[in-house]
Amino acid sequence: MRQSVWQPANSMRPENEIGSWLQMAKERLHGVCETPALEAQVLLSHVLKKPRTWILAHPEEQIPPSLFAHLDQLLNRLINREPLPYLLAQWEFFGLRFFISPAVLIPRPETELMVETALRWLQLNPKRRKVADVGCGSGCIGITLAYHTPELSVIASDISFPALQLAKQNVSLHHVESHVHLVQTDLLSSLHCTFDLICANLPYIPTQTLLNLPVAKHEPILALDGGEDGLQLIRRLLQSIQLWIKPGGLILLEIESSQKESSLALASSLLPKATIHCIHDLSDNPRLITIQFP
Repeated sequence: MRQSVWQPANSMRPENEIGSWLQMAKERLHGVCETPALEAQVLLSHVLKKPRTWILAHPEEQIPPSLFAHLDQLLNRLINREPLPYLLAQWEFFGLRFFISPAVLIPRPETELMVETALRWLQLNPKRRKVADVGCGSGCIGITLAYHTPELSVIASDISFPALQLAKQNVSLHHVESHVHLVQTDLLSSLHCTFDLICANLPYIPTQTLLNLPVAKHEPILALDGGEDGLQLIRRLLQSIQLWIKPGGLILLEIESSQKESSLALASSLLPKATIHCIHDLSDNPRLITIQFP
């Protein structure tokens, strides 16, 4: 006679299976986010420390009971609209992983346009290798440029010390310590050197607009608030930019999609001898102002 195998109570409950948890989490996230199934999978993958492909291939696997409290806590934070990247404490940008926290903005796909444009320009100008990443936050722009162009010398600046602490971790993560140097300063004000390329993803949301945006509840206001017209910091940078840009240098500025005309007019009035263009992103929204000096 075949003997049954003893199992502890509740150790093999169907509701503890991966598939069941994912279905429950998806239902609870419905209406909270645009991709509830995906976010549930990413969250569980993070907690179980397994690839998402493994999660999807093993719906019958049991979730260790010791992880349920942590899972519930993270799921509730997600339901309360806390951004998933902050729960994971990391996010991908341009194919690289970056540590993030509420001290910095979450890296976004539209910012990859700046990196693509910068890398293309650096490739066409092999003797120009001094770069500034202004308002660097997590450091994702400057670090990515250094990672893909190892001979670069990058100064990444930010006024926020917590942001620079996080950027330091990312510099170490990608082993670019000899190429990326972090400086705490307001824009570039404390620097006495010039650059071939200046990349600036500065705050560009108008103050009044920001008051009504969900992003302001979780991401740092310091990195979002662009003043009355959204161009306050961009204007300050451009007013003194000739102190820091080399002849023939390039400036890249990320903007909000509604700021194309005002940004072009501002840049043209302050830098009449420069060649100024606006590049659209993949959604055909104005996203990047390029300022090429003669």
